[in-house]
Amino acid sequence: MCGIAALQLKDPALRSQLGTLMHGMLCEIVERGPDSAGISVYGDARLNPEGVATVSLLDAGRPDGDIAAALTDLLGVPATVTTLGDTTLASAAASTDELSAALRIAAPGARQIGRGDSVATLKGIGDPVGLAEQFGLESVSGTQGVSHTRMATESAVTASGSHPFTVADDLCLVHNGSFSNHASIRRTLKAQGVEFDSDNDSEVAARYLATRLQAGDTLPEALENLKAVFDGFYTLVVTTADGLAVLRDPIACKPAIIAETDQWVAMASEYRALAGLPGIEDARIFEPEPGEVYSWTF
Repeated sequence: MCGIAALQLKDPALRSQLGTLMHGMLCEIVERGPDSAGISVYGDARLNPEGVATVSLLDAGRPDGDIAAALTDLLGVPATVTTLGDTTLASAAASTDELSAALRIAAPGARQIGRGDSVATLKGIGDPVGLAEQFGLESVSGTQGVSHTRMATESAVTASGSHPFTVADDLCLVHNGSFSNHASIRRTLKAQGVEFDSDNDSEVAARYLATRLQAGDTLPEALENLKAVFDGFYTLVVTTADGLAVLRDPIACKPAIIAETDQWVAMASEYRALAGLPGIEDARIFEPEPGEVYSWTF
C-alpha cells in the first residue's frame, strides 16, 4: 500500500501556493506509506531556476561547496549545489547530459535520481511529514507537483527505491501497486542498453515509458503501450514538463480519485487528500475508469 498525491495548477494565480497545497495533500496520505517519501516539483525558482538544468543526487559523498567548485571548473559556468535531507540538487546553465557527465566526475560515488530543465526531485527515508519539512515543501511554488509515500513490499526501504522515479528529462512516475512481470521487462530493456538505479519494479515502468517517449510516442500513447506489456495491479501518475497523466490497471485494484476545476486538476489515493483544495466543493470529482488513460496539458 502506497499513497499518491498530484496537483497541476492551470491558474497562474495559484502557483505561488503549490507547496502549501501539496503539503496539505501529502499529510493526508502518510498512513498509506510511512517508511519513505518523495516529491517532484515543476517550475520552482529555488529548486530548479529558469534557464538551468538540475540533477538530483543521493549519497553525494562530498560537501556541497566542493561539488559546486568542481562542477564550475568542469563546465566553465557557475554551478550551485544544495543538500535537502537525503537529496542533493546540482544546477548549472548546461544541458542535462553535460551536467550529468560532470557530476560523474565531481561526485563519482553519487547516485543520480532525477534530471531535467523544469523539475526537481527529492527523496528520503523516514516520516513523510518530516521529510517534507526537510525539503521545504511549504515554501515551494510552481506549475505542478507529484508526491508519493511508500510502504515497501517488493524491495528494500531505501531512498533510491522511493518514488518519484525521474529517469529522463522532466519525466516522473509514481506507482501504487506491483508488477508481476517486471523482471522479464527489465531484462529486455537491459538488452537494449537501458541502465537501472534500483531493483524497484516501478523503475522498470518509468524506464519503459522513457524508451517509448524517445521512440516518438505521446504520453497517452506510451501509457497505452505500457498497459499492453505490463501485468499487475497498479495506479500510475506520470508527469512531464507540461503534462500529467493517470492510469489504473484494467481491473482497477488500486484506489484513485480525480478532482478537476477550471483552476486545477488533482489526483490522490484517497479523497481526504483533495478535501483542502480551493474550490473542491465545486469540482468535478470522479474515480478513473479501469484501463483508461487520463491526461492533461497546460
